Amino acid sequence: MKLPYAEPYKIKVVEPVYRSTREEREKWIKETRYNLFGLRSDRVFIDLLTDSGTGAMSHYQWSEIMLGDESYAGSLSYFKLKEVINNLLGMPHFIPAHQGRAAENVLFSATIKEGDIVPGNSHFDTTKGHIEFRRAVAVDCTIDESFNTELYHPFKGNIDPEKLETVFKKYPADKIPMCIVTLTCNTSGGQPVSMQNIKDVSALCKKYNVPVIFDAARFAENAYFIKTREEGYSDKSIKEIVGEMFSYADGATMSSKKDAIVNIGGFLAMRNEDLFKKASTYCIMFEGYLTYGGLAGRDLGALAQGLMEGTEFDYLEARIGQVEYLGEKLKSYNIPIQQPTGGHAVFVDAKKFLPNVPKEQYQAQTLAVELYLEGGVRGVEIGTILADRDPETRENRYPALELLRLAIPRRVYTNNHMDYIAASLANVYEKRESINKGFKITYEAPIMRHFTVKLERV
Repeated sequence: MKLPYAEPYKIKVVEPVYRSTREEREKWIKETRYNLFGLRSDRVFIDLLTDSGTGAMSHYQWSEIMLGDESYAGSLSYFKLKEVINNLLGMPHFIPAHQGRAAENVLFSATIKEGDIVPGNSHFDTTKGHIEFRRAVAVDCTIDESFNTELYHPFKGNIDPEKLETVFKKYPADKIPMCIVTLTCNTSGGQPVSMQNIKDVSALCKKYNVPVIFDAARFAENAYFIKTREEGYSDKSIKEIVGEMFSYADGATMSSKKDAIVNIGGFLAMRNEDLFKKASTYCIMFEGYLTYGGLAGRDLGALAQGLMEGTEFDYLEARIGQVEYLGEKLKSYNIPIQQPTGGHAVFVDAKKFLPNVPKEQYQAQTLAVELYLEGGVRGVEIGTILADRDPETRENRYPALELLRLAIPRRVYTNNHMDYIAASLANVYEKRESINKGFKITYEAPIMRHFTVKLERV
């Protein structure tokens, strides 16, 4: 008999959670003005708002917490992390930061100016926010297959070389400070980028003298998909694949709260020493000294350990397998999702789920609220509210994909929780025909509005 699959870890500590009633949830979500970011965590039964910083650290990582060197300058924990980044990613220069958007802030302060053009594959919210805050323009060059949720394509995060070259031909090189390759591509459904596409994009960027920068928050999950889906990589280790991936990049930003499985932390890594020196000034201004960059020494040590654990095949197989498990459960209930399932989350197609809700009334946000009311499950809208307004016209941008993201924390929930999530969403799906009204915005910030938006029912 073939042995069934089992997680490659055992549970040492548990945290009790409160099971609320629907009446309580109706009261609480109304108090937040229907913004799920505003909910207190003890009012959430299963929290799928994000996989960022919400994972469970290993006992080895907790050991690093106790070993942290808290020296202001020259921390030994810094040098431990520097060695891991150089060995794993092949990047000799790195700057720690307290999270990914901080690393973006440091890098973009040194490289992006007003009027610049930054192509890439479906830039995520903070990336696009930082670009547009500097009055530059993010150009999406993702392949068209990415926007058909029913179509199976193994690498829906790929950049379309023709779209990218069109940008390069239209604008002078001095207006294009970088091409950003997001690994995996969150906005398109946690979808991976193939090694061949990384090679092709790198070659095209070299031709036009444009640096390649990875948004590497989920680079290990991307490597797992290359190993399991791309010809020629099945016999390579995750770390070998990671090394090849980064050999085609000039630099990378990382929110280490994802694939390094830590609760806080990030970094900026690069090959170019001149860029490192320029970015270092902004690190000192915004984050802290170069050997801590907004982090405690203990966080640096846990991050270094997490990078090594997060690039082990057994861990990734369990992590991504759980995401796939939830995706298959939802499909068994005929719930429309982005296929194939991504690395960190299942993305529900809200347009197909709630066709009776007008797009102007925020279909994905409506679905997120309904799921919370049904089962106390908190997801997040990846749709029109997140897409924000056009910086020039101030009109809503309606993206091709209107998604509810169910982001699964690492090593936190069991498959029983996945079954509960699927049943909750199935219950909402059964009554979808009766849901024909959504929300209108009563307050929004001028940029990255989704974090603090306030809504009321139409």
